[in-house]
Amino acid sequence: MLTVLACIVTLVSATTDSPGMLDPTDLREVDRYLLGYLTEGRVTPTYARKRLIDDVEEYSRGYVQQRLKRLEEHSHVTNLLDTGLYELVDDPREGGDDDG
Repeated sequence: MLTVLACIVTLVSATTDSPGMLDPTDLREVDRYLLGYLTEGRVTPTYARKRLIDDVEEYSRGYVQQRLKRLEEHSHVTNLLDTGLYELVDDPREGGDDDG
């Protein structure tokens, strides 16, 4: 019984410690646009926000930064030297298609 409990604790902690990769169905429209911009090169939240205003609608800088951080948490982008400059690591969209 103790072994089963230890296995459950290990499994739960492994799933909560590392969020893993996102599935294409987990992405919001704004995430798809951000990933599209990142396929063109590095972006900052301010740059991405200005692009979003032109392409879709206005989002706050904080919201854009939150979405980039979420992509970072799931190892799809990296925040270079914690400067707010983001670079694409792995595109979670199906086939890496640019839906944005």
